[in-house]
Amino acid sequence: MVENSGHITMYSDYVCPFCYLGHRSLESYQETRDRDLEIDWQPFDLRSQKRGPDGEIDHSVDDGKDEAYFDQVRQNVARLKGEYDANEMLDLGDLPERVDSFEAQVASFYVNEEYPEQWLAFDEAIFEALWIDGRDIGDVDVLVDIADESGLAGDEIRTAVADEQLRGRLRDQFAEARQNGVTGVPTFVYDGHGARGAVPPEQLERLVEGA
Repeated sequence: MVENSGHITMYSDYVCPFCYLGHRSLESYQETRDRDLEIDWQPFDLRSQKRGPDGEIDHSVDDGKDEAYFDQVRQNVARLKGEYDANEMLDLGDLPERVDSFEAQVASFYVNEEYPEQWLAFDEAIFEALWIDGRDIGDVDVLVDIADESGLAGDEIRTAVADEQLRGRLRDQFAEARQNGVTGVPTFVYDGHGARGAVPPEQLERLVEGA
């Protein structure tokens, strides 16, 4: 067992399958430690370039991701599901159509600030709601249910999601991530060093411990 303490920064977006798998990898690495690393979560909007002035996703915008790209994604996800013991994870085609993660990230951003000790459980519950239960995390009613199930006040989360000031601050976080050189997720950062993608636990160990 190792004894390193500290925290690891993780940039993620709930609609990214590799972020769910990255969480599973991080959980596996945490199990080898005497003390958990604290997770410094940083939100990221994978589809920021497809959002119109109203903040809605314009699915007609060409982002260069063709069917061949998604075929490769599906193959990589299927491989990692087996490697990370995540066979409960839904296939991409089984998800609700065109889920937007923005509201979920607003809710998570709020909980992370106001109830940091409860944030990780809420974060995991959002991932599981989408990737295991196939619930639409872009639906505020679903987020309220997740909050209630996580021991948080659902009505408070509903109010937070509608808060324009909070939504603006979240957009600032997205912009700051890109200014920091983050171009994809998940991205893990520890002590100035980074690793991108759903990397295996062994690579996270090397990132943190320099092995």
